This record gives sequence, C-alpha cells and structure tokens, in this order.
Amino acid sequence: MKQPFLFLTVLFIAFSFSKTTFAHCEVPCGIYHDELRVELIQEHIQTIEKAMNQINELQQADTINYNQLVRWINNKEQHANLIQEIAEQYFLTQRVKLADPSDKEKYNKYQAQLITLHQLIVYSMKSKQSTDLAQVENMRNALEAFEKAYFGEHRHNEDGTHKK
Repeated sequence: MKQPFLFLTVLFIAFSFSKTTFAHCEVPCGIYHDELRVELIQEHIQTIEKAMNQINELQQADTINYNQLVRWINNKEQHANLIQEIAEQYFLTQRVKLADPSDKEKYNKYQAQLITLHQLIVYSMKSKQSTDLAQVENMRNALEAFEKAYFGEHRHNEDGTHKK
C-alpha cells in the first residue's frame, strides 16, 4: 500500500517544482488577447535592453560584482526565452493561420508573418549570445513588422475602437 502513495507523492513533488510553462492552452478555447502578447514581447525586449546595459556597466567596474552580473545575464536569457515562447507557442502554433498559395493575398500575409516571427525568434536567440544592443533594435524592428503583417493597418483599443 505504501508504494503507490510514495509514487504519487514523488510525482506530485516533481510536477510542483517544474518550471515548464505554457503560453496558452491549445484546446482551442477561443480566448485570445493578441495585443497583450505583443505588449508582453515589447516589455521583454525592454528588459533585455536594461539587462544588457547593466551587464556592460557591471563588467566595467573596478571590482566586478559577479553575483549581480550572473543575475542580469540570467534575467536577459529568461526574457529572450519568453519572447521565443510567445512567438512559437502562441503565434506560430495557434494564431498564424495556414494559407493556400492559390490565394495570393492571404499567402503573402502568411509569409510576412512567418518571416517576421522567425526574425524575432533569431534575434532573441542572438540577444542571449552577447550584449550587442543592435539585437534589441533588430527585435523591435521585427516585432513592428510582425504587427503590421498580423494586424494590418489597424489594431483595436481596449474599448473595441480601432487604433491607427
């Protein structure tokens, strides 16, 4: 009798301490907030930029605080991973719709979305590899291009009216 209880306890503990998170449910539940995901990516980019600046500043100090340096590096990595997760798990698998190549307009939109999301994912990966602030600008440009390809010329405000 103790064997199943022990197994379930170990299983519960393992899942309790798991760091795996998912951006969305994939049921599909029909509950999406695309604008929020874009805002989260913008926030992650801003955090990566701050982390890069902090890392550069800490490295130039007379006495390097390795504890803070490691924390900022880990922070930068975590936010780059979150950008990739949103781009891959939320947009690529759930929101970017497959398009028939015979419908040129829809197919061109589909390709633009794929290209700009791929760029965002690659620049996020590159931001992990260095403190080159050019990668931050590349991520911002890719996200802006994705927004245009995804939302078109207008987005919605929280009250349902259109943004320009």
